[in-house]
Amino acid sequence: MTPEEFTDFYAGSFRRLVGQLYVMTGDHAEAHDAVQEAFVRAWTHREKLSAQGVPEAWVRAAAWRIAMSRWNRARLGRLLMQPQPQPQPQAVDGPTPDRVALIQALRKVPAAQRRAIVLHYLCDLTVAQIAAETGVPEGTVKARLARGRAALAPHLREPAGHGISGGRRTDRGQAGDA
Repeated sequence: MTPEEFTDFYAGSFRRLVGQLYVMTGDHAEAHDAVQEAFVRAWTHREKLSAQGVPEAWVRAAAWRIAMSRWNRARLGRLLMQPQPQPQPQAVDGPTPDRVALIQALRKVPAAQRRAIVLHYLCDLTVAQIAAETGVPEGTVKARLARGRAALAPHLREPAGHGISGGRRTDRGQAGDA
């Protein structure tokens, strides 16, 4: 990948990746920083990324690892230090009520399930692509998706007459049953 191609890749995917990681982590500033750091790392591996043909997946996976590593270090630091007041999360311009509800609900789901849900439903990745990106068997991805949906259900209320988006389900449970 030439420097010009990398610049185009960065410009075309940075905002999308930040948005995806924000939904995975629930922290916009952390998502922005992690994606930025992942792109810095991707720059040094750009020839490998070009050969593999999935640079966006590589950057997304690297950003996820960076964010989780930072989260783990921060959690350990908080345990070692005396409790201090937590800073308020940085506000994001103009989130819709549905987006706020989704992100709040996703925060209540275990990280591995949340990641699978975001990759499948928001990034439109297949089970096989998620398995490749996360390094787990397809059966594990399917189980995480099923458990994640079950864990999300009590936290999300659908408006009357609407099913899950994407035509996957209607109020009666099967597409086309209405």
